[in-house]
Amino acid sequence: MALTKITNDLLDLGSDTGALGLPKGTEAQRPSNPVEGTLRHNSEIDETKLETFDGTDWRKINKFVPLPPFELDYLVIAGGGGGGRGTGGGGGAGGYLTSTGFTLTPSTSYSITVGAGGAGGSGGGSGTPGVNGSNSVFSTVTTIGGGGGAVNNGTGLDGGSGGGAGAPAGTPGGSGTIGQGNNGGEAIYGTFSSNQRGAGGGGGAAANGQDGQPNFNGGFGGAGLSSAITGSSIARAGGGGGGCGQGYTAGAGGIGGGGNGGAGNGSPTTGDINTGGGGGGGGFYSGVAWYNGAAGGSGVVILKIPTVHYSGTTTGTPTVTTDGTDTILTYTQSGTYTA
Repeated sequence: MALTKITNDLLDLGSDTGALGLPKGTEAQRPSNPVEGTLRHNSEIDETKLETFDGTDWRKINKFVPLPPFELDYLVIAGGGGGGRGTGGGGGAGGYLTSTGFTLTPSTSYSITVGAGGAGGSGGGSGTPGVNGSNSVFSTVTTIGGGGGAVNNGTGLDGGSGGGAGAPAGTPGGSGTIGQGNNGGEAIYGTFSSNQRGAGGGGGAAANGQDGQPNFNGGFGGAGLSSAITGSSIARAGGGGGGCGQGYTAGAGGIGGGGNGGAGNGSPTTGDINTGGGGGGGGFYSGVAWYNGAAGGSGVVILKIPTVHYSGTTTGTPTVTTDGTDTILTYTQSGTYTA
């Protein structure tokens, strides 16, 4: 088919290697009465130098330039383990991981899972050990739920930090996960009736749980770690205290949200929410009853993002705060962040 060549100062379609010539000039040379859709080359603007009239204003047509990756800081803590029933061990704290310089790619969605605390041990008789806490996840980072505290006469469960052992036998605490937490305390064997023996405390992010004491008091939960990622230094991921029998002292929860153990018929306390603290172990009242362990605290995921890179695109309703030039997202339930 024959082609018709049209040549003037504005249009040249005469060859396959030709080009479309647009009106060009400075802002002062714009047409005085443009219509919507007018397209021209503006010699005074950067990038593509193209602009179009939208019916009201001239709009610059910019070249798309992908945003570069950037880095943030994070703190990820799993749910704490529940305390064991009846002279039960304290629950271990949820696994604790924090780091700087984690790279995000703009326009990419990153998943966030906040682990729940494990239930305390329950049931008839000496009952059951505490339940391990659930894992927390940020992108490729996973922390392990705290180990449940042992039931009377049992071994603590492994986890982010290990659960404490149950009295009265000389049983070991659970093992913590390397780089995330510490071991639960042992139960010390004695020669008296079972209500007189203290259980081990749950491990914490900074220290092992304390062993059940020779004088039959429960072991303290291991201490948690402090982080200033939100702008204030706050301790989290403490282990739960070990339980004991009547007439003795139950172990206190470790600093950082660990629950206190129960003594006799005293009720143990739960791990603090959004700290990953372990639950306290239950007590035993001689000739009367075994008492349930307490639940572990839920975990938390915290992101510290340079405000200049903060997109504002989230799910899971995180709490949004600022600290200097950074935006802090605190997730207490599962969600996403889109960079």
